[in-house]
Amino acid sequence: MRRHTSWLTLVAPVCLGALLLAAWTLAVAPGTIPRYFLPTPWGVLEELAAGLISPGDMWPYIGATVLEAVLGSAAGFLIALPLAVLIYRSRLVSAAVLPFLGASQAIPAIALAPLLVLWVGYGLGGIVVLCTLMVFFPILVSSVVGFRHINTDVLGAAQLDGAGSWALLIHMEIPMALHNILAGTRNGFTLSVTGAVVGEMVMGGSGLGSLIASQRDSFNTAGMFATILVLATVAAAIYSVVAFAERRWSRTSSSARSSHVRSRA
Repeated sequence: MRRHTSWLTLVAPVCLGALLLAAWTLAVAPGTIPRYFLPTPWGVLEELAAGLISPGDMWPYIGATVLEAVLGSAAGFLIALPLAVLIYRSRLVSAAVLPFLGASQAIPAIALAPLLVLWVGYGLGGIVVLCTLMVFFPILVSSVVGFRHINTDVLGAAQLDGAGSWALLIHMEIPMALHNILAGTRNGFTLSVTGAVVGEMVMGGSGLGSLIASQRDSFNTAGMFATILVLATVAAAIYSVVAFAERRWSRTSSSARSSHVRSRA
């Protein structure tokens, strides 16, 4: 069953992608749709190849966007996880913060960007702050959910054995909530790319968002499609790295639990 599922997860998206590509090709083949409205797949591939092969063309933009996304992801994670622990352990902090947390998630990033321009300024700093906000909320919410679903009986037994608060957090609470923490991290880190692009289009910068804005102004639709494809690839790569870490942890955790059960038996 597992082998069949693995085969399906590989073949199904490839087949769907092939069908979408065929439909796209057929839609533009008769020439009834203007190229500035919808380019051909081959035109997009030519733009992509030209941007990736030509020295100094697209790679500096990719590097700038990845840097902004990585910095925002790191900052968002380092702020969200301690706050999640504080919300989990303190009823007062939980009661005070959670109502504002729910309301803040309804604010779109595009609405925050002009305010960040006033508060932080144009360029890298403001974009990183926007990425941090995009990353922060998914990690915080998912981590709080993970902590609140921890088996309290296990924690109570550990406390009876003399485990301190810090030891409980490091060795029991975080590992037991790690699945939710990594799930929020996976989604949050992916959103960092969106934050970087929105920030570049509103606050300046030298990444892929500014490249899309330039291509839009010159009606280079094929170039916009190529840049969006690169953005999707970057986001998918970030998602896959975190998902891989999550799967490795799940396998390691399962093996450790099995070994523990066998040793006790």
